[in-house]
Amino acid sequence: MNYPLSPGHVRWLLAALALVYGLHVLHLPVWVSALFLCAGGWRYAASLRRAALPRLRWLLPIAIAAVLGIVASHGNLFSRDASVSLLATMMALKLLEAHTRRDAMLLVCLAYFLSITSFLFSQSLLVGAYLTLPTLALTAALVNINHPAGNLPVKRLLRLAGAMLAFSAPIMLALFFLFPRIQGPLWGVPEDAYSGMTGLSDHMSPGSISQLGRSDSVAFRAQFKGAIPEPSKLYWRGPVFWHYDGRTWRAGENLADQKPQPPQHTSAPVHYTVTLEPHNLTWLFMLDLPASTPADSTLSDDYQLSARQPVRIRTRYEASSYLDYHLDETLTQEAHAKALQLPRQGNPQTRALGRSLAVTYKTSAEIVQAALRNFREHPFRYTMTPPLLGQNAVDEFLFTTRSGFCEHYAGSFVFLMRAAGVPARVITGYQGGEINPMGHYLLVRQADAHAWAEVWLQGQGWVRVDPTAAVAPQRIDTGIVSALPAGEPVPTLMRADLHWLRQFYLRWDALNNGWNQWVLGYDEKRQMELLSRLAGSQISWQDMVVGLMLAVGMSVLIVATLLLRQNHRHDQLKASYQRFIRKLARAGIVHAPHEGPLDFGQRAARALPASADEITGITVQYAALQYGSAPDQQHIDAFRYQVRKFRL
Repeated sequence: MNYPLSPGHVRWLLAALALVYGLHVLHLPVWVSALFLCAGGWRYAASLRRAALPRLRWLLPIAIAAVLGIVASHGNLFSRDASVSLLATMMALKLLEAHTRRDAMLLVCLAYFLSITSFLFSQSLLVGAYLTLPTLALTAALVNINHPAGNLPVKRLLRLAGAMLAFSAPIMLALFFLFPRIQGPLWGVPEDAYSGMTGLSDHMSPGSISQLGRSDSVAFRAQFKGAIPEPSKLYWRGPVFWHYDGRTWRAGENLADQKPQPPQHTSAPVHYTVTLEPHNLTWLFMLDLPASTPADSTLSDDYQLSARQPVRIRTRYEASSYLDYHLDETLTQEAHAKALQLPRQGNPQTRALGRSLAVTYKTSAEIVQAALRNFREHPFRYTMTPPLLGQNAVDEFLFTTRSGFCEHYAGSFVFLMRAAGVPARVITGYQGGEINPMGHYLLVRQADAHAWAEVWLQGQGWVRVDPTAAVAPQRIDTGIVSALPAGEPVPTLMRADLHWLRQFYLRWDALNNGWNQWVLGYDEKRQMELLSRLAGSQISWQDMVVGLMLAVGMSVLIVATLLLRQNHRHDQLKASYQRFIRKLARAGIVHAPHEGPLDFGQRAARALPASADEITGITVQYAALQYGSAPDQQHIDAFRYQVRKFRL
């Protein structure tokens, strides 16, 4: 392995590495990609001209400068982004000291590892499909490195590499389906791996949800057991906010020793499965109101569902909810005070309006309806681009600008209710979603983020009130795009004029959802369910280990049989060719050790012109069978017959 690299070796190696760097081109600093291009160009030019590579006294300062550059670009050396950049940089510099095939083998092994790190950034089907290209190219580079001249034809290299990967496929599938799944990751991931995740926050202020309204990224997908409910019932409950400081709504302190009261429902629960995208917080989303909750989750006194750990990987859970219910619960003194909390000062006009409503109307229900009429009868406008609000944000919204998104309506409504003495709280989550007919599931995007209110009414308990629906009812019935005025910025994949793009995306998302469910979502539970279904009875871990050993053993046996069978065919081929050489040797034409079959055949044909056609036919057929695609037994038998009937 200490033989020098030829231009053919270097050419294949660089092509494979270029595909690997293509996986990370969006994650690496531009200068790291430029460094690879420069190093690769230098290394290839040196192989053509047989020029010397830079010495250590030049490489060492470059390496130090590169490390400093990574620190400057990422702020550290031990985060996800910095670590991947460091590995990519060191591989580029390794090219400038790769003299031998051993060096090339090391580069290929490092490149395999760098390819896998792409899953730290994305585990989508597109990345998984693209990963087959560098894997095939790196395997072909390994084959080429082990060829003396490194000049095997491209088709031959790719065929050999593809065959090697195909032989490994049965073992890979056996390990995928049967290797015991472990809950949680096998290793830790740096904290910056979770940066850039989008989703609802742990607070709400003017503009916070409208920012999500511009995003068409997926929040979660929901698969229903039965018909998908109508849009007006699709309220996906998330964080609940009680405390207002004059600008921002937050959860506030939990109520002491309070547990959620069981709801009184008037219809059977709906059952569904949610596949939640990672968002780095603990929220889990269910339809309002949860009837049963997933394992390893908690349901707070205000019906907010949370995971025990931040959701940092795609999470799948089953749930059921009541869509028709009411919460006939008593309100403790502590909860009553919490639901009426307001800052001591600020928004005097809204406070005065609340006091006026409390005097004018006798019941809390009448006050709620009067407030909703105020939204309907005045020229309020639903928009994602409202004007900025000042210190008295609620007053400015209700009496001056009257333009806002759902957080403006929900926040101001709850403030007004509390000013009128009606206990109220803000609920955030998602509303609606788009049905994907290709997979018959509900696709909920970040743009579907929504905020609404709940008020406590005597004899009814907590009741959902959506003030946005009073201004823009189409937001609830048909979605955010139909509710916004013309010219408003909307997510690209939700635009009505790009119907062809939406249809293409829905097809792709259905395919990607299948990848998420059956490959990335193949967890411990699904593994046990699948294998138990195939076995016809519940299996144990011991059964799974035995099955794994048998499956891997059978896979290895099948692959070994195929390889030995192929080698046996080549042995038959070589034996017949050696018989042909011995026949020519008896005529005085001795095969030289350095001669290939075609050169030897040409020399023998010139020496024995009477048998020239027969000699040429045998040698050409041998070269095609020996160095072409894997020969079948029929062609080998035909070649052996030609050699047997050959006479001089």
